[in-house]
Amino acid sequence: MVKIAEIFPSERDLLYERYADRFETAYNLSRKVVSFQANKEEPFYRWFKYKEGFSSTLVKYFMTEYAPKPGRVLDPFAGAGTTLFAGQEIGWDAYGIELLPVGAFVMQTREAINNVDTHKLKKIVDNIWISLAEIDTYDNHINHISITKDAFPDETEIQLNKYLSYCLKVKDKNIQTLLRFAAFTVLEEISYTRKDGQYLRWDYRSKRDLSGKPFDKGRILSFEEAVKSKLVHISNDLLHNKAGTLFEQFETNNHPKHPVNIIVGSCLEKLPEFEDNFFDFIITSPPYCNRYDYTRTYALELVYLGYGHDEVRNLRQSMLSCTVENKEKIVDLNHFYTSIGKSDTFNNVINVYNNSNAMTEVNFILDDLNKLEKLNNNNIPRMVKNYFLELCFVIYEMARIIKRGGYCVMVNDNVRYGGEEIPVDLILSEFAENFGFDINKIFVLPKGKGNSSQQMGNYGRTEVRKCVYLWQKK
Repeated sequence: MVKIAEIFPSERDLLYERYADRFETAYNLSRKVVSFQANKEEPFYRWFKYKEGFSSTLVKYFMTEYAPKPGRVLDPFAGAGTTLFAGQEIGWDAYGIELLPVGAFVMQTREAINNVDTHKLKKIVDNIWISLAEIDTYDNHINHISITKDAFPDETEIQLNKYLSYCLKVKDKNIQTLLRFAAFTVLEEISYTRKDGQYLRWDYRSKRDLSGKPFDKGRILSFEEAVKSKLVHISNDLLHNKAGTLFEQFETNNHPKHPVNIIVGSCLEKLPEFEDNFFDFIITSPPYCNRYDYTRTYALELVYLGYGHDEVRNLRQSMLSCTVENKEKIVDLNHFYTSIGKSDTFNNVINVYNNSNAMTEVNFILDDLNKLEKLNNNNIPRMVKNYFLELCFVIYEMARIIKRGGYCVMVNDNVRYGGEEIPVDLILSEFAENFGFDINKIFVLPKGKGNSSQQMGNYGRTEVRKCVYLWQKK
């Protein structure tokens, strides 16, 4: 029997045919380079394992390959600042927007490293435990939320609070930041938790009532052991490298080294603040459309930084819609663009989104699968719809603020729900073309991403494309 799809290709198939000549298998872009893994050789990423984002090798490759000289570079989803600091090393004036306080704190620490007095730091590190032992009274800095309650052994919690009280008394702000960062990096090691996908997995020794098979994360380090080791590691790395050149691996060709510009907030609100044609290059990787909730993954780090229940909840809602808990932002976006006198821009972006036949098809199919109870969460259609709608606004703003001839590099993965592949690469590229980008290349990694065990059981083992898009403003 002839299938209807063989007679009438889907809108996604038609979009693939439209961009088929732009696809190129990128044998030089391994999963290691397009992920955090290649950063493991750099000192900073040995101190703190930040698994979200790409490598500095990827950033430097594209910026040196496609830009004749340094200019201004932007990452609207800056994460831990890989684009910013890799760009800084090769002479670029780098800007980054980041909403998650974890990333912002990591970037601020990297800035502090460039200005820290390493000998003064070592002297404080050598005497810190004597100072901590003398502390009898301290402030309670760790105020838990429900998903982190009882994460630390009682003695560890006391030591954490003493340590933070001590840090705040250190007058040198760069050293204070580094001291706070040291404890920040070991929170998982000294807790009963382990990051597991988008959740925290709890050890059987915690005070929590846990269901299922008991989980044993192994040895849990004491606070002093973990932080002492980290401080020694950091101070030794700094002492054996000249301040300000710790991360430099590429020749800067005598270009000036600009301070990085860290902008804390949502790119949905911060991008419209830039003037037209301000940037020469954009390289970024937005959160993937994969249901990961970074406010849960980094819950310990957030409470360590002083964020409470309401603040974490508000962060979750402010982030790009990539979890099933995110609510629609369309009304807020309408109000925002109206308030800055750009209601026509809002309507233009909405029209581009609504006129994407492939996007309409995806939304229709997911709604249909939901009615048939083929999705494991009934909020997936809403999440996917809003994910693309919000990125449509981001791509419009990126096209507006980048100069003619400037490049945008974006790293993202396709996803699959209910057995249906959602071609993130094609739909976002279609948005980009509508806003004035040429779709130069869609680089496809030789090895794609496998689907989840649950989907493999239902639909078989298949791969979805992992891509790096290269767009150029006309």
